[in-house]
Amino acid sequence: MKTTRLGTTGLEISAVVLGMMSYGEPDKGSHEWSVGIDDARPFVRRAYEAGITTFDTANVYSAGSSEEITGTLLKELAPREDVVIATKVFNRMREGRNGAGLSRVSIMHEIDASLRRLGTDYVDLYQIHRFDPVTPIEETMEALHDVVKAGKARYIGASSMWAWQFARMQHTAELHGWTKFVAMQDQYNLLEREEEREMHPFCAATGVGVIPWSPLARGKVTRPWGESGTKREGTDEFGKTLYRQDEDANRAIVDAVAAVADARGVPMAQVALAWVAGRSAVTAPIVGATKEQHIDDAVAASDLELTDDEVAQLEAPYTPRTPSGF
Repeated sequence: MKTTRLGTTGLEISAVVLGMMSYGEPDKGSHEWSVGIDDARPFVRRAYEAGITTFDTANVYSAGSSEEITGTLLKELAPREDVVIATKVFNRMREGRNGAGLSRVSIMHEIDASLRRLGTDYVDLYQIHRFDPVTPIEETMEALHDVVKAGKARYIGASSMWAWQFARMQHTAELHGWTKFVAMQDQYNLLEREEEREMHPFCAATGVGVIPWSPLARGKVTRPWGESGTKREGTDEFGKTLYRQDEDANRAIVDAVAAVADARGVPMAQVALAWVAGRSAVTAPIVGATKEQHIDDAVAASDLELTDDEVAQLEAPYTPRTPSGF
C-alpha cells in the first residue's frame, strides 16, 4: 500500500488507517458489538501484512480495552517505530472531578493512562475527541503542548467540531507559540459532506491533514438501500442518530454507488471509499474491519481511481443537511 504525509508534517502514514473501535471487550463500555482480542488478531495482522501501518483508537472505546488490544497486537506484529498509533481524549473515563473533558488535569491523567494501556512510551498522534465548551481553550492547548514537549505524543490532532472552534484553537496555539493541531478527524462520506463547506477548505489552506471517520456511513453505502446490516447496526446507539436526514437523497446516492460499482465490477465499498480517498482535502480514511473483505476492499480502494463522470454521478443526488455527530 502507498503511504502519504499527514498534512504538511513529516509524519508518514498509510493511505488507509485501521480504526480500532471494532476491537474491545464487548462487556466493557458502550460498544456491545466489539470483538475481543482473539477475534481481532487476524484482522489486525491481515491489515498490517497488506501495508496498513496506521492504527486509530481512543481511551473511551470499550472503556480502554480497545487501547489494550491495540497495544498488545501491534507488539506482536512490528517494532514500535514501524507503526503509527493514534488515540484520543475527551469522553468520560471515570466518575468524579475531571473524569472527562479537556482540562489540564484530565489531559495529563488520560495521556498516562492511555500509554499504560497501549504499552508504549508515546503515541504518534494524540487527538481531542470533541470540543470542550467549558474548559478555556488556552488551558487545553497549553496542556497538549506540554504533552508533546514531554515526549508523550509526537503530534496532536482534533476531531469533529465546528470550523470556527477549530480555527480558534489553532489561533490560540499560534499566539502563544504552542503546538498546533496537524490533523482533523471528522465525519465525511457520500451521505455527509457538510465538511466541504468550511472545515476542509480551512484544513487545506493551513496544511492540516484530514483523516475521516465513518467513510462508509456505517455501512449504508456498501449495500443496496434497505438491506439489513450487522449486529452493530442494532446496538450502536450513537450510529442510530446518523444518516437520518433526507432519506430520499440518501437512497439515490446509494443507488448511484451501486450503479458505478456494477459498471466497474467491484464491491460498493470500494467505490465509496475511493470517492472519499480521492477528495483533495483527505489524507487517509479510517476504516473499521470485522470481516476479511473489509480490509481487502479498503486496500483495493486505495488504488481505485474514479473518472470525473463517475464522481459527478455519485455526488449529484446530495442535498444540504445539518451537520451531525459532534
